[in-house]
Amino acid sequence: MNIRRLIGKFGSGLDILRLKALPSYSQAGEDMIVNYLLASVGIKNPTYLEIGTNLPDRGNNTYYFYRKGYRGVCIEPDASLCELIRKVRPDDKLLNIGIGLTQDSSATFYIFPGYHHSWNTFSAEDAAAKEKESGFNARQVQVPLRTINSVIDEHFGACPNFVSLDVEGWDLAILKSMDLEKYRPEVFCVETISFSTLNKEVKMQDTIDYMHSKGYISYADTHINTIFCKSELFHC
Repeated sequence: MNIRRLIGKFGSGLDILRLKALPSYSQAGEDMIVNYLLASVGIKNPTYLEIGTNLPDRGNNTYYFYRKGYRGVCIEPDASLCELIRKVRPDDKLLNIGIGLTQDSSATFYIFPGYHHSWNTFSAEDAAAKEKESGFNARQVQVPLRTINSVIDEHFGACPNFVSLDVEGWDLAILKSMDLEKYRPEVFCVETISFSTLNKEVKMQDTIDYMHSKGYISYADTHINTIFCKSELFHC
């Protein structure tokens, strides 16, 4: 590293300290947007439900809030990731389950090898598409299921303030299974782009349209995720 680059990095570090810049642990700054949104509507001690935690501190939408001292429930069907989640976030409630759409007690979970664990899914169709594009084969395991409504009813007083949802192909189905009349979180962050290794990503407009039909507005979009907030917060 030459001296000019070294001086530049040192200067950037001083700027971060001076401006009190906040670290983002999400893929595209989603946690910073949600933090600003929650603060702007006066929610000072938010609770969260993260469905599809995967890595607890990288590419993660709730780790920033954990670092601030807030607590929530993390749901991760891949048992191999749970040990790391417990180590990094011992004060969160961790459920090694999947979110089911019916009263079925278990379902097949497709786990991709190595660093491709972010592709893990309950969707056979989604798994088949990823296997075809990538050439990787997923192994299949049976994972216990709970409905999202039963998880909220058991672990939250009313409902979480923030729900992060990233379940590779089941996002819309889970949203449709949630009783949004009884439980109305202030904010959702939902993956709304389809997977593709061939640059053929498609925006999931049906998910966006569904949330709008349930009284949520699109507050922000990072291409990967859409952040929704309930319209009554802004009288929309």
